[in-house]
Amino acid sequence: MAGLFDSLTLRETELPNRLMVSPMCQYSVEDRDGLATPWHHVHLGSRAVGGAGLVMAEATAVEPRGRITPEDLGIWSAEHADALTDTTAFVKSQGAVPGIQLAHAGRKASKSRPWEGSEPLQPEEGGYEVVAPTEEPWPYEAEAPPTKKLDTDEVAGIVDSFRDAAEHALEAGFEVAEVHGAHGYLLHEFLSPVTNDRDDEYGGSFENRARLIREVTEAVRDVWPDGKPVFVRLSGTDWFDDRDSWTVEQSARLADVLYEAGADLVDVSSGGIAPNSYPDWAGPNYQLALAEHVREHAESDIRVGTVGGITSAEQGEAILRNGRADLAIVGREFLRDPYFGLHAADELGDLEDEMIPDQYLRGFHERL
Repeated sequence: MAGLFDSLTLRETELPNRLMVSPMCQYSVEDRDGLATPWHHVHLGSRAVGGAGLVMAEATAVEPRGRITPEDLGIWSAEHADALTDTTAFVKSQGAVPGIQLAHAGRKASKSRPWEGSEPLQPEEGGYEVVAPTEEPWPYEAEAPPTKKLDTDEVAGIVDSFRDAAEHALEAGFEVAEVHGAHGYLLHEFLSPVTNDRDDEYGGSFENRARLIREVTEAVRDVWPDGKPVFVRLSGTDWFDDRDSWTVEQSARLADVLYEAGADLVDVSSGGIAPNSYPDWAGPNYQLALAEHVREHAESDIRVGTVGGITSAEQGEAILRNGRADLAIVGREFLRDPYFGLHAADELGDLEDEMIPDQYLRGFHERL
Protein backbone atom coordinates (compact mmCIF):
# COMPACT_ATOMS: atom_id res chain seq x y z
CA MET A 1 0.00 0.00 0.00
CA ALA A 2 1.06 3.59 -0.65
CA GLY A 3 2.40 5.73 2.17
CA LEU A 4 1.81 9.32 3.16
CA PHE A 5 4.58 10.63 0.93
CA ASP A 6 3.86 8.54 -2.14
CA SER A 7 2.25 10.39 -5.02
CA LEU A 8 -1.39 10.03 -6.02
CA THR A 9 -2.51 10.45 -9.63
CA LEU A 10 -6.13 11.41 -10.24
CA ARG A 11 -6.97 11.65 -13.93
CA GLU A 12 -3.93 13.56 -15.31
CA THR A 13 -3.20 15.44 -12.10
CA GLU A 14 -0.44 14.17 -9.83
CA LEU A 15 -0.43 15.04 -6.15
CA PRO A 16 3.20 14.87 -4.94
CA ASN A 17 2.05 13.23 -1.72
CA ARG A 18 -1.17 12.11 -0.04
CA LEU A 19 -1.36 14.87 2.54
CA MET A 20 -4.12 17.43 1.94
CA VAL A 21 -4.79 20.64 3.82
CA SER A 22 -8.46 20.53 4.76
CA PRO A 23 -10.57 23.51 3.66
CA MET A 24 -10.76 25.72 6.75
CA CYS A 25 -12.76 28.94 6.85
CA GLN A 26 -10.68 31.99 7.70
CA TYR A 27 -13.52 34.57 7.92
CA SER A 28 -10.96 37.16 6.84
CA VAL A 29 -12.40 39.08 3.87
CA GLU A 30 -11.88 42.74 4.74
CA ASP A 31 -14.69 44.57 2.92
CA ARG A 32 -17.42 41.93 2.99
CA ASP A 33 -17.09 41.59 -0.78
CA GLY A 34 -15.79 38.02 -0.95
CA LEU A 35 -12.41 39.05 -2.36
CA ALA A 36 -9.24 37.30 -1.21
CA THR A 37 -6.77 39.27 0.87
CA PRO A 38 -3.07 38.95 1.80
CA TRP A 39 -4.21 36.78 4.72
CA HIS A 40 -5.56 34.14 2.33
CA HIS A 41 -2.39 34.31 0.23
CA VAL A 42 -0.12 33.74 3.22
CA HIS A 43 -2.40 31.13 4.83
CA LEU A 44 -2.59 28.94 1.72
CA GLY A 45 0.93 29.66 0.49
CA SER A 46 2.61 28.78 3.77
CA ARG A 47 1.00 25.31 3.77
CA ALA A 48 2.39 24.71 0.29
CA VAL A 49 5.82 25.77 1.53
CA GLY A 50 5.20 23.45 4.48
CA GLY A 51 5.01 20.29 2.42
CA ALA A 52 1.31 19.59 1.78
CA GLY A 53 0.62 17.85 -1.52
CA LEU A 54 -2.84 19.41 -1.98
CA VAL A 55 -3.75 22.78 -0.49
CA MET A 56 -7.53 23.21 -0.44
CA ALA A 57 -8.92 26.72 -0.08
CA GLU A 58 -11.74 27.24 2.38
CA ALA A 59 -15.47 26.87 1.72
CA THR A 60 -15.78 29.51 -0.99
CA ALA A 61 -19.25 30.85 -1.69
CA VAL A 62 -20.75 30.35 -5.14
CA GLU A 63 -23.11 33.32 -4.62
CA PRO A 64 -23.28 36.16 -2.07
CA ARG A 65 -26.12 34.59 -0.06
CA GLY A 66 -24.11 31.36 0.10
CA ARG A 67 -21.62 32.81 2.57
CA ILE A 68 -21.62 31.59 6.16
CA THR A 69 -20.50 35.05 7.29
CA PRO A 70 -20.07 38.34 5.40
CA GLU A 71 -16.31 37.83 5.80
CA ASP A 72 -16.26 34.57 3.79
CA LEU A 73 -14.32 34.09 0.59
CA GLY A 74 -16.32 34.15 -2.66
CA ILE A 75 -15.85 32.92 -6.23
CA TRP A 76 -18.96 34.22 -7.96
CA SER A 77 -17.25 36.60 -10.42
CA ALA A 78 -14.15 37.13 -12.54
CA GLU A 79 -13.00 39.71 -10.00
CA HIS A 80 -12.95 37.02 -7.32
CA ALA A 81 -10.92 34.78 -9.63
CA ASP A 82 -8.40 37.56 -10.28
CA ALA A 83 -7.90 38.04 -6.55
CA LEU A 84 -6.74 34.42 -6.23
CA THR A 85 -4.47 33.99 -9.26
CA ASP A 86 -1.26 35.01 -7.47
CA THR A 87 -2.05 32.56 -4.68
CA THR A 88 -2.64 29.57 -6.95
CA ALA A 89 0.53 30.43 -8.89
CA PHE A 90 2.55 30.51 -5.67
CA VAL A 91 1.12 27.22 -4.41
CA LYS A 92 2.12 25.59 -7.72
CA SER A 93 5.59 27.12 -7.56
CA GLN A 94 6.16 25.26 -4.30
CA GLY A 95 5.30 21.91 -5.88
CA ALA A 96 1.82 21.62 -4.36
CA VAL A 97 -1.56 21.41 -6.08
CA PRO A 98 -4.10 24.18 -5.39
CA GLY A 99 -7.72 23.18 -4.78
CA ILE A 100 -10.88 25.07 -3.91
CA GLN A 101 -14.02 24.03 -2.10
CA LEU A 102 -17.17 25.37 -3.77
CA ALA A 103 -19.86 25.96 -1.19
CA HIS A 104 -23.29 27.29 -0.33
CA ALA A 105 -24.17 27.74 3.35
CA GLY A 106 -27.93 27.30 2.97
CA ARG A 107 -29.77 27.84 6.25
CA LYS A 108 -26.45 28.31 8.10
CA ALA A 109 -25.72 31.52 6.17
CA SER A 110 -25.73 35.15 7.30
CA LYS A 111 -24.24 34.91 10.76
CA SER A 112 -21.37 36.52 12.62
CA ARG A 113 -17.89 35.02 12.79
CA PRO A 114 -17.17 32.32 15.40
CA TRP A 115 -15.15 34.63 17.60
CA GLU A 116 -18.08 37.09 17.45
CA GLY A 117 -20.60 34.50 18.61
CA SER A 118 -21.87 32.91 15.35
CA GLU A 119 -25.16 34.73 15.86
CA PRO A 120 -27.71 35.35 13.09
CA LEU A 121 -27.28 38.75 11.44
CA GLN A 122 -30.21 41.07 10.96
CA PRO A 123 -30.37 43.12 7.72
CA GLU A 124 -29.23 46.25 9.51
CA GLU A 125 -26.17 44.32 10.70
CA GLY A 126 -25.17 43.28 7.20
CA GLY A 127 -27.28 40.14 7.03
CA TYR A 128 -28.62 38.77 3.77
CA GLU A 129 -31.25 36.36 2.45
CA VAL A 130 -31.08 32.80 3.80
CA VAL A 131 -32.35 29.94 1.60
CA ALA A 132 -32.84 26.24 2.32
CA PRO A 133 -34.85 23.17 1.26
CA THR A 134 -37.61 24.20 3.68
CA GLU A 135 -38.61 27.25 5.70
CA GLU A 136 -37.30 25.71 8.92
CA PRO A 137 -34.41 27.91 10.13
CA TRP A 138 -31.22 26.83 11.78
CA PRO A 139 -32.16 26.52 15.47
CA TYR A 140 -30.45 29.60 16.85
CA GLU A 141 -31.11 30.65 20.40
CA ALA A 142 -31.35 34.26 19.21
CA GLU A 143 -34.08 35.49 16.88
CA ALA A 144 -33.12 34.99 13.24
CA PRO A 145 -34.49 36.48 10.02
CA PRO A 146 -36.85 34.20 8.03
CA THR A 147 -35.48 31.31 6.00
CA LYS A 148 -36.77 31.12 2.42
CA LYS A 149 -37.74 27.75 0.95
CA LEU A 150 -36.28 27.35 -2.53
CA ASP A 151 -38.98 26.46 -5.03
CA THR A 152 -38.31 23.83 -7.67
CA ASP A 153 -37.35 26.32 -10.36
CA GLU A 154 -35.01 28.19 -8.02
CA VAL A 155 -33.04 25.01 -7.34
CA ALA A 156 -31.86 25.10 -10.96
CA GLY A 157 -30.33 28.50 -10.20
CA ILE A 158 -28.25 26.92 -7.43
CA VAL A 159 -26.84 24.42 -9.95
CA ASP A 160 -26.02 27.31 -12.29
CA SER A 161 -24.23 29.14 -9.48
CA PHE A 162 -21.97 26.15 -8.85
CA ARG A 163 -21.27 25.81 -12.57
CA ASP A 164 -20.35 29.48 -12.92
CA ALA A 165 -18.22 29.35 -9.77
CA ALA A 166 -16.30 26.37 -11.15
CA GLU A 167 -15.54 28.34 -14.30
CA HIS A 168 -14.21 31.23 -12.20
CA ALA A 169 -12.17 28.81 -10.08
CA LEU A 170 -10.59 27.45 -13.22
CA GLU A 171 -9.76 30.98 -14.35
CA ALA A 172 -8.11 31.54 -10.97
CA GLY A 173 -5.74 28.62 -11.58
CA PHE A 174 -7.12 25.91 -9.31
CA GLU A 175 -6.41 22.31 -10.26
CA VAL A 176 -8.93 20.52 -8.02
CA ALA A 177 -12.56 21.53 -7.44
CA GLU A 178 -14.35 20.17 -4.38
CA VAL A 179 -18.15 20.35 -4.03
CA HIS A 180 -19.12 20.95 -0.39
CA GLY A 181 -21.91 18.53 0.48
CA ALA A 182 -21.32 18.25 4.22
CA HIS A 183 -21.67 19.89 7.64
CA GLY A 184 -25.29 20.96 7.41
CA TYR A 185 -24.81 23.37 4.54
CA LEU A 186 -27.16 23.59 1.56
CA LEU A 187 -26.35 20.39 -0.35
CA HIS A 188 -26.27 18.35 2.86
CA GLU A 189 -29.58 19.93 3.86
CA PHE A 190 -31.13 18.47 0.71
CA LEU A 191 -29.55 15.06 1.37
CA SER A 192 -30.66 14.62 4.96
CA PRO A 193 -34.22 13.70 6.01
CA VAL A 194 -33.55 15.82 9.10
CA THR A 195 -33.79 18.99 7.00
CA ASN A 196 -35.60 17.86 3.84
CA ASP A 197 -39.30 17.00 3.89
CA ARG A 198 -40.02 18.34 0.40
CA ASP A 199 -42.61 16.66 -1.79
CA ASP A 200 -41.17 17.62 -5.19
CA GLU A 201 -38.41 15.91 -7.19
CA TYR A 202 -35.83 17.14 -4.66
CA GLY A 203 -37.40 15.45 -1.62
CA GLY A 204 -38.63 12.13 -0.34
CA SER A 205 -36.70 9.19 -1.79
CA PHE A 206 -32.93 8.76 -1.66
CA GLU A 207 -32.74 9.47 -5.39
CA ASN A 208 -34.69 12.71 -5.01
CA ARG A 209 -32.74 13.93 -1.98
CA ALA A 210 -29.48 13.17 -3.83
CA ARG A 211 -30.66 14.89 -7.01
CA LEU A 212 -29.25 18.34 -6.24
CA ILE A 213 -25.75 17.21 -5.26
CA ARG A 214 -25.68 14.94 -8.32
CA GLU A 215 -26.72 17.82 -10.59
CA VAL A 216 -24.17 20.14 -9.01
CA THR A 217 -21.39 17.57 -9.41
CA GLU A 218 -22.37 17.03 -13.04
CA ALA A 219 -22.35 20.80 -13.63
CA VAL A 220 -18.89 21.23 -12.09
CA ARG A 221 -17.56 18.23 -14.01
CA ASP A 222 -19.02 19.66 -17.22
CA VAL A 223 -16.82 22.76 -17.02
CA TRP A 224 -13.82 21.25 -15.23
CA PRO A 225 -11.11 19.93 -17.61
CA ASP A 226 -11.07 16.18 -18.19
CA GLY A 227 -7.55 15.90 -16.82
CA LYS A 228 -8.32 17.60 -13.51
CA PRO A 229 -10.15 15.92 -10.60
CA VAL A 230 -13.42 16.80 -8.90
CA PHE A 231 -13.88 15.97 -5.20
CA VAL A 232 -17.05 15.98 -3.09
CA ARG A 233 -17.02 16.43 0.69
CA LEU A 234 -19.72 14.45 2.48
CA SER A 235 -20.92 14.13 6.03
CA GLY A 236 -20.67 10.36 6.34
CA THR A 237 -23.40 10.38 8.98
CA ASP A 238 -25.64 12.82 10.84
CA TRP A 239 -24.83 10.92 14.09
CA PHE A 240 -28.53 10.38 14.91
CA ASP A 241 -29.64 6.93 16.06
CA ASP A 242 -33.16 7.85 17.13
CA ARG A 243 -34.62 9.43 13.98
CA ASP A 244 -34.60 9.23 10.21
CA SER A 245 -31.35 10.84 9.12
CA TRP A 246 -28.35 10.60 6.80
CA THR A 247 -26.27 7.46 7.40
CA VAL A 248 -22.96 5.98 6.34
CA GLU A 249 -24.79 3.34 4.30
CA GLN A 250 -26.41 6.11 2.27
CA SER A 251 -23.01 7.80 1.91
CA ALA A 252 -21.54 4.66 0.33
CA ARG A 253 -24.50 4.49 -2.04
CA LEU A 254 -24.13 8.19 -2.85
CA ALA A 255 -20.42 7.75 -3.59
CA ASP A 256 -21.33 5.58 -6.56
CA VAL A 257 -23.88 8.15 -7.77
CA LEU A 258 -21.25 10.86 -7.55
CA TYR A 259 -18.68 8.74 -9.37
CA GLU A 260 -21.13 8.38 -12.26
CA ALA A 261 -21.64 12.16 -12.12
CA GLY A 262 -17.90 12.72 -12.58
CA ALA A 263 -16.43 12.83 -9.07
CA ASP A 264 -13.04 11.23 -8.55
CA LEU A 265 -12.82 11.28 -4.75
CA VAL A 266 -15.18 11.68 -1.80
CA ASP A 267 -13.80 13.45 1.24
CA VAL A 268 -15.66 11.86 4.16
CA SER A 269 -16.33 14.04 7.18
CA SER A 270 -19.46 13.98 9.38
CA GLY A 271 -22.11 15.86 11.33
CA GLY A 272 -23.22 19.48 11.21
CA ILE A 273 -26.88 19.04 10.28
CA ALA A 274 -27.99 20.31 13.72
CA PRO A 275 -26.31 21.92 16.74
CA ASN A 276 -24.06 19.55 18.68
CA SER A 277 -24.51 16.81 16.09
CA TYR A 278 -21.12 15.29 16.81
CA PRO A 279 -20.28 12.44 19.19
CA ASP A 280 -18.99 13.49 22.58
CA TRP A 281 -16.37 10.75 22.37
CA ALA A 282 -14.71 12.21 19.24
CA GLY A 283 -10.96 11.72 19.25
CA PRO A 284 -8.13 10.77 16.88
CA ASN A 285 -9.42 9.14 13.68
CA TYR A 286 -13.03 9.37 14.91
CA GLN A 287 -14.30 9.67 11.32
CA LEU A 288 -11.95 7.13 9.77
CA ALA A 289 -14.43 4.25 10.12
CA LEU A 290 -16.91 6.25 8.01
CA ALA A 291 -14.39 6.73 5.21
CA GLU A 292 -13.37 3.09 5.45
CA HIS A 293 -17.01 1.98 5.18
CA VAL A 294 -17.52 4.08 2.05
CA ARG A 295 -14.28 2.77 0.55
CA GLU A 296 -15.24 -0.85 1.22
CA HIS A 297 -18.90 -0.69 0.20
CA ALA A 298 -18.91 1.66 -2.79
CA GLU A 299 -19.10 -0.46 -5.93
CA SER A 300 -17.36 2.10 -8.15
CA ASP A 301 -13.65 2.98 -8.35
CA ILE A 302 -14.10 6.26 -6.50
CA ARG A 303 -11.21 7.24 -4.23
CA VAL A 304 -11.79 8.14 -0.58
CA GLY A 305 -10.19 10.70 1.70
CA THR A 306 -10.45 10.78 5.49
CA VAL A 307 -10.42 13.79 7.80
CA GLY A 308 -10.67 14.39 11.53
CA GLY A 309 -8.19 14.17 14.37
CA ILE A 310 -5.09 13.40 12.28
CA THR A 311 -2.28 15.00 14.25
CA SER A 312 0.87 12.95 13.64
CA ALA A 313 2.97 11.57 10.81
CA GLU A 314 2.72 8.02 12.14
CA GLN A 315 -1.07 8.26 12.28
CA GLY A 316 -1.38 9.45 8.68
CA GLU A 317 1.09 6.86 7.47
CA ALA A 318 -0.79 4.04 9.20
CA ILE A 319 -4.12 5.09 7.66
CA LEU A 320 -2.66 4.85 4.17
CA ARG A 321 -0.36 1.84 4.61
CA ASN A 322 -3.27 -0.15 6.02
CA GLY A 323 -5.44 0.69 3.02
CA ARG A 324 -8.10 2.49 5.01
CA ALA A 325 -8.17 5.62 2.80
CA ASP A 326 -6.44 7.08 -0.24
CA LEU A 327 -5.81 10.58 1.11
CA ALA A 328 -5.08 11.93 4.61
CA ILE A 329 -6.80 15.27 5.12
CA VAL A 330 -5.43 17.41 7.93
CA GLY A 331 -7.05 20.54 9.36
CA ARG A 332 -6.26 21.77 12.84
CA GLU A 333 -2.75 20.35 12.92
CA PHE A 334 -1.93 22.53 9.89
CA LEU A 335 -3.26 25.52 11.85
CA ARG A 336 -0.91 24.68 14.70
CA ASP A 337 2.01 23.89 12.41
CA PRO A 338 2.02 25.26 8.84
CA TYR A 339 5.07 23.08 8.15
CA PHE A 340 3.48 19.86 9.33
CA GLY A 341 4.17 18.26 5.95
CA LEU A 342 7.93 18.81 6.13
CA HIS A 343 8.05 17.75 9.76
CA ALA A 344 6.02 14.60 9.00
CA ALA A 345 8.28 13.68 6.08
CA ASP A 346 11.32 14.19 8.29
CA GLU A 347 9.85 11.99 11.03
CA LEU A 348 9.05 9.21 8.55
CA GLY A 349 12.44 9.37 6.86
CA ASP A 350 10.91 10.61 3.59
CA LEU A 351 12.27 14.15 3.59
CA GLU A 352 14.30 14.98 0.48
CA ASP A 353 16.15 18.13 -0.58
CA GLU A 354 13.69 18.98 -3.35
CA MET A 355 10.80 19.06 -0.86
CA ILE A 356 12.40 21.92 1.07
CA PRO A 357 12.44 25.48 -0.27
CA ASP A 358 16.01 26.57 -0.94
CA GLN A 359 15.52 29.42 1.50
CA TYR A 360 14.83 26.92 4.30
CA LEU A 361 17.50 24.30 3.56
CA ARG A 362 19.79 25.53 6.32
CA GLY A 363 17.04 24.78 8.80
CA PHE A 364 17.07 21.09 7.83
CA HIS A 365 20.53 20.39 6.36
CA GLU A 366 21.98 18.85 9.52
CA ARG A 367 19.50 15.98 9.19
CA LEU A 368 19.93 15.45 5.44
